[in-house]
Amino acid sequence: MPSAIPRPRPITIAHRGACGYLPEHSLAAKAMAHAMGAEFLEQDLVATRDDQLVVLHDIHIDRVTNVTEHFATRHRDDGRFYARDFTLDEIKQLRLTERTDASGRVVFGARYPGGVSGLSVASFAEELAMVRGLNRSTSRIAGVYPEIKKPQWHHDEGVDVSQLALSTLRAFGYEDKPEQVWLQCFDLAENTRLAESLQCPYRQVQLIADDAWGESATCYAELLAPGGLLQLQGVVAAIGPWLEQLYSLNPDGRVIPTSLVADAATAGLCVHPYTVRADALPPGFNSMSGLLDWLLEQGVDGVFCDFTDQCVSHFDARALAPAATAFKR
Repeated sequence: MPSAIPRPRPITIAHRGACGYLPEHSLAAKAMAHAMGAEFLEQDLVATRDDQLVVLHDIHIDRVTNVTEHFATRHRDDGRFYARDFTLDEIKQLRLTERTDASGRVVFGARYPGGVSGLSVASFAEELAMVRGLNRSTSRIAGVYPEIKKPQWHHDEGVDVSQLALSTLRAFGYEDKPEQVWLQCFDLAENTRLAESLQCPYRQVQLIADDAWGESATCYAELLAPGGLLQLQGVVAAIGPWLEQLYSLNPDGRVIPTSLVADAATAGLCVHPYTVRADALPPGFNSMSGLLDWLLEQGVDGVFCDFTDQCVSHFDARALAPAATAFKR
């Protein structure tokens, strides 16, 4: 009997770097994720006052930096501090911290200790330079997975984050190696603009949130409805759904898959769900290995993960074929 052909392993996408171990989006977290074997490193992109891109998960900086120690009065009327109100030079004066909630409590208490870390906010260009350096020095190529954050909010602020992102990627030669980039956004209108008006040369990802989160004007319920993903054909190459959109729980707590992965396959789209966290498992799962095995069974193509090493080692243990990435140097 012929042996089965192993299917490619899902790509491991280092969610904000190896942020299970180091403050999110720090260069140290990205270097650790690279060393741990991530196929792609994620960058969330927001703009500064002088139209520079920095790598931060939010347009706000008060819950991941010590901004109040340096610029205590530079908040807006809502009390929040916005990256857009600071120059890159000013932001470089700040130091990253573990993420805190609105009450100032560290969100993931067992991770890197709270307080100032000594690590600074990176610009997008700085991070791309580091990735290029690590790819060269280790002879192991990791791709990049930037996200256009809140594009309409940025447009209202007078800056085009998508154009800046494409220009920066071009400056680092990614147009000659487009397979090393996935470009993601929650906003369908912006993904469409990227594909059509801006002629984006990279594979795009439509992120899917819960409509109650108010992430963008996109109606995610429409995308999740029967046939809804078909409208993404010709715009994006993949979807990035919230983990809990892949299943429901029956009354006894058993996990029941939705049709989302199959619907994506029908539409010709890859599926990269977010976010796998060993210290914050979704309802219905009681172990990291159980969650990863279930995702493998569903046939997802990639996984956003805070704990890069655990994803990589799990896929290694399952003797999966190499990830479907054919990177050129």
